[in-house]
Amino acid sequence: MGPEAFSAWRPRTRPPGGRTATPPGPGQESVWDYPRPPAVVPTTEHVVVVLGTTVVADTRRALRVLETSHPPTYYLPLDDLADGALVPVEGAATFCEFKGRATYFDVVGTEELGRPLVAKQAAWTYPSPAPGYADLAGHVALYPGRMTRCTVDGELVQAQQGDFYGGWGTSRVVGPFKGGTGTWGW
Repeated sequence: MGPEAFSAWRPRTRPPGGRTATPPGPGQESVWDYPRPPAVVPTTEHVVVVLGTTVVADTRRALRVLETSHPPTYYLPLDDLADGALVPVEGAATFCEFKGRATYFDVVGTEELGRPLVAKQAAWTYPSPAPGYADLAGHVALYPGRMTRCTVDGELVQAQQGDFYGGWGTSRVVGPFKGGTGTWGW
């Protein structure tokens, strides 16, 4: 594919503030082609989450939530998480205008010396998702930046910038991404 193929691409949504969307290369997606409201897309990618020395999750049955300006957030089947890896956090909740009310978990692993390792409020779920997002029931998302390692098909994930966002950056996805300095109003 020559350079002319990239010059023909136009993002579905243009980044604000005069920024330019990075054209996707072969096998890549632009977050500026993702929809708003977000889409829920099943994937068979191999997703592995590690905290300390504990494999918290290992699945090929994840869901990707794709939303304009965000790297995908991976939602993993609760059945594919290690026993005891999630501890509900009493009273911790947020509200998403699309997906509904989320509740939170601490994620528990083990350090190399065998001591418990806890990532506070590092996972969330939608126990009763809003209409259109029913597929998220029975799934949990984790902040990749609070884990020791997250991989997608063997590639190390880069956490989306910002304390609030849970996007998983890989070479498959190009931005610019919401979450960094100067992007709060996106």
